[in-house]
Amino acid sequence: MVRKLDKWLVFSVIILLIIGLVMIFSASNVTSYMKYAKSPYYYFLRQFIFLIPSLIISFFILKIDTKVYYYFSFLLMLIIIGLLGVVLIYGKITNQARSWFVLFKVITLQPSEFAKIITIVWFSCYYSLKKNCNNFKKVLFPLLIAFGVALLIAIQPDLGTTILYSGIVFMMFLVLPIKKKIKRNSFIGIIVIIGIALLLLLNNGVKILFDRQMERFEFLRPCERIYGNGNQVCNGYIAINNGGLFGKGLGNSTQKYLYLPEAYTDFIFAIVVEELGVIASIGILLLMFIVLWRIFLIGKRSKTSRGSLLCYGIFWYILLHILINLGGLLGLMPLTGVPLPFLSYGGSYLMCLIASIAVVLRVDLESKISK
Repeated sequence: MVRKLDKWLVFSVIILLIIGLVMIFSASNVTSYMKYAKSPYYYFLRQFIFLIPSLIISFFILKIDTKVYYYFSFLLMLIIIGLLGVVLIYGKITNQARSWFVLFKVITLQPSEFAKIITIVWFSCYYSLKKNCNNFKKVLFPLLIAFGVALLIAIQPDLGTTILYSGIVFMMFLVLPIKKKIKRNSFIGIIVIIGIALLLLLNNGVKILFDRQMERFEFLRPCERIYGNGNQVCNGYIAINNGGLFGKGLGNSTQKYLYLPEAYTDFIFAIVVEELGVIASIGILLLMFIVLWRIFLIGKRSKTSRGSLLCYGIFWYILLHILINLGGLLGLMPLTGVPLPFLSYGGSYLMCLIASIAVVLRVDLESKISK
């Protein structure tokens, strides 16, 4: 089985994961020690600990035929909807959002991260059945469920994840194997429902966006607001400028000395450029491009619509994370707190990301076996 795995995809992912671990340690050690009085290895070890079960889960995913997804994908959707409801009551508040569960006082899990990949799997199974693609009501049903999930995430409130989740659903909707007329009517239907929901909220005096979220839309010319909401992006610019073509050397970033608040999460790529330089950073982006290229090709070659939809959904899952993260870093769009694939610190996202790669590899195996 190992010999049949897509080597370009596997090697690219392994290299990116190694780079990610190294850069998380480099970007987080100062913050960990100086700000939180913890070991310099604290965030590195936590990420590594999440990596181990992620790889074990991926091994089992490689063994399971994607046909089995039909039997439990909707159940997983119901479970994740329940967890998104429970987290609003019992979740931990971090960065003014109630999005995390704390397990055993050590492990934190973010249900909204799992919602993305579970939705991709359920959509792929549901819409790969022809009987669900030729009826307007059946086509609309998953979109309404996804709207409910997006609403639960928005209430936390987590604007970045809401936008990203909605983007994944929208891009999957565009590639669904359904008639254009039904697709058009479904799209109009969901837009009408969203419009009515927004009107009802506004008429009842409910704020759609909080003040801190509105501030994020002031993203142009961040260095004019370096002592306000432009602090992060402007310090990110400084880090990128410090790096130049060849970087200051691994571990030699100055911006990670508490100038850049999210140095090991949302803004880790700024530290990558500062320490490794523009040339090495472009190389890392090329590795991400290889990952996306292989996922797309595997989806295109898949013998089943289920396999194709799984790959296309995961393609957009990864690509949107990259675009939104780098767009916020470069001041091209509002900051949303979206992690950069393979590099940013975050256990829940790491588990979902590796699991999604395993799903793609399983689709590829099934295509090769069926030849």
